[in-house]
Amino acid sequence: MTKTRYALAGAGHRAQMYVDAIVGEHRDRAELVAIVEPNPVRAAYYADRLVAADAAPARVGTPEQLERLIREERVDRVIICARDDLHAELIVRSLEAGADVVVEKPLTIDARSAARIEDAVARTGRRVVLTFNYRYSPRNSALRQVIQDGTIGQVTSIDFSWMLDTNHGADYFRRWHREKKNSGGLLVHKSSHHFDLVNWWIRSQPTRVYASGGLRFYGAENAARRGLGERPARGTHDDGDLFELDLRIDERLSALYLEAEQHDGYRRDLDVFSEGITIEDNLALVVDYASGATLSYSLNAHAPWEGYRVAVNGTLGRAELEVVERGAVLAGEGLHPTLDPSLSGGDGTTDVRPEGERLIVQRHWEAAFEVSIDGGDGGHGGGDALLLSDVFAGPGDDPLARPADWTDGIRSIAVGIAGNRSLETGLPVNVADLGIALLDERP
Repeated sequence: MTKTRYALAGAGHRAQMYVDAIVGEHRDRAELVAIVEPNPVRAAYYADRLVAADAAPARVGTPEQLERLIREERVDRVIICARDDLHAELIVRSLEAGADVVVEKPLTIDARSAARIEDAVARTGRRVVLTFNYRYSPRNSALRQVIQDGTIGQVTSIDFSWMLDTNHGADYFRRWHREKKNSGGLLVHKSSHHFDLVNWWIRSQPTRVYASGGLRFYGAENAARRGLGERPARGTHDDGDLFELDLRIDERLSALYLEAEQHDGYRRDLDVFSEGITIEDNLALVVDYASGATLSYSLNAHAPWEGYRVAVNGTLGRAELEVVERGAVLAGEGLHPTLDPSLSGGDGTTDVRPEGERLIVQRHWEAAFEVSIDGGDGGHGGGDALLLSDVFAGPGDDPLARPADWTDGIRSIAVGIAGNRSLETGLPVNVADLGIALLDERP
């Protein structure tokens, strides 16, 4: 079997999923031949990982050398895991150099760069694959199946609430995501996952967005208002601060960031209550769809538990999905806490929010019933493994249409981009007015 030749652009934390897949389950069909990364420590981390896995060494270069590496190493596909605001430039250059692209969400962060990608795809005829792993989570696939089967009829409205806890949610306010110029804010960086799910679940396109929200918990002003006192720019590692991230206790984060910051000055562990945060931590949107459905969406980035609730109303009934990814963040659990349902709460009571998922469907004039969810091992309930199989082995005939491309990427970020404009103006924004040809379809 001829192996597909890959380049990796961006060697941060997220890149490991792809590198491990290439040297692991998919090594018979894929090889990593180039690593494109400006920080030599991060580049070396993954170059060494290849050697440790008995894979052929990859050539290492900087982003300025991207086209040369694609040409000289005969790269077929570029996997892009770089900072969000760099996606569009790397996508366009890769396409023009003759390679297809696999890119982490979001596709990009604003309308102008989205239009650049649209133009590059049209000119080159090459492919751009979006890795929306949430589509592959069995619970989300189960909800898609219920809607697709017509069990609840034509969808009329969706209520969607997403809770990011004080472990995961706080992390967006420590790193580069905290500046909207880098990430587009949580409406683009994080919520593009959620908007893609809605687009995919109901098979429709967003047409108008109204947003409200702000920075109400994190940041220096909120800390001062709550009397938290003076805080260092980054953790002091000795005061028991529950919001502190100590990179030294995580081997991978230390290797990728703490040991690498001397080369580019990037600090991965900024205080969540420091100056310089320009993104929101509380958001609410109303989104109209071409099908006639309306989405009510909210995101909270400082919740005491993590998960989401979705209620889909239809002409024949209602489907409700509740997912608890982490029932509580408890003191002393470290960087990657998990909650044992048998643990007690802070007041000695038994925890009543165990991790799990439940999909309930109820048709009009009928009793409710629970839909079985067949989960798997690994990230996102087994969804990551299914996604990686489609990326590296090629998608088969999927009745749920889970594989995504750049058009799905644009439709997902369209909601966030329009939402950001609405936050700025205080007015609803028509998606067709964003200046992206794909979206210029008025109902």
